Amino acid sequence: MIESNKDINKAFYRKVILAGDHWMHKIKKGQTFRILDLEGNQAADTLFYCAKDTSDRYSASDTIQRQKNLYITAGTILYSNQGNALLKVTADTCGRHDTLGGACSRESNVMRYAFEKEHMHACRDSFICGLNGWGHEMGKRDITCNINFFMNVPVTSEGKLSFADGISAPGRYVEMVAEKDVIALISNCPQLNNPCNAYNPTPVEVFIWE
Repeated sequence: MIESNKDINKAFYRKVILAGDHWMHKIKKGQTFRILDLEGNQAADTLFYCAKDTSDRYSASDTIQRQKNLYITAGTILYSNQGNALLKVTADTCGRHDTLGGACSRESNVMRYAFEKEHMHACRDSFICGLNGWGHEMGKRDITCNINFFMNVPVTSEGKLSFADGISAPGRYVEMVAEKDVIALISNCPQLNNPCNAYNPTPVEVFIWE
């Protein structure tokens, strides 16, 4: 785990994102972006887009292939589908973050948890709300494979995914420096039915500074 020596008191922007809410914001090249797990074991589903061309966006497959690692941690460079470096993880007090688990949806909740109706709010809904409100003709087609910061999804010896108890804790964070102007979109996951949020979704906080 690598901690930052930077002072977040210099942050010109900070925002608490409640469980189930979305957040979308531009981060300029060279700026530092921190996501803080306030109460521990809270999954922050996240997408990144190049601000100048939103068709150039975070790619899980390119990032995994180039880093030769299924997980994200300090030193990881987040690559786009066009092979561009979007952000570099410069500090991480959690240890690793998931790239494979994806975002929950009402449909997957019905299938996984045998709900009779698609009534539970989900990260895919939050992503759609954020994109529709951005005002740049973005929508559900722009939802791709996301990062699940603070989420623990081990890969079993059989090659399957398992949703396990979180490895985060109150006050742990991940910090990135933007390699170019990017747009960040977070769904602070409302999932109640697996351990990703310790069955109790809680807020996260974001910071941006020069």
